[in-house]
Amino acid sequence: MKPTVTIEYCPKCGWLLRSAWMAQELLTTFTDDVHGVLLHPAEVSGRFSVRVADQVIFDRKTAGRFPEIKELKQLVRDVVNPEKGLGHSDRK
Repeated sequence: MKPTVTIEYCPKCGWLLRSAWMAQELLTTFTDDVHGVLLHPAEVSGRFSVRVADQVIFDRKTAGRFPEIKELKQLVRDVVNPEKGLGHSDRK
């Protein structure tokens, strides 16, 4: 079964639009690799994290920043389809 990507975001911080944009980018890139992307409003203020199934692949608090979309795609790819090429997102 294909994994679900969950983006947990703080609605009080106004991060819904950023999260929705990231979800759109991930769905476009990983159409055949994921079951879907779930946007989950956090109950904890300031929370922004991304999980693939139950594995946290990015946490804003730990990283001290938001992920770049290129970085996020690489992190998701490494879990859902490590052989997948990401074109320009693979370049350093």
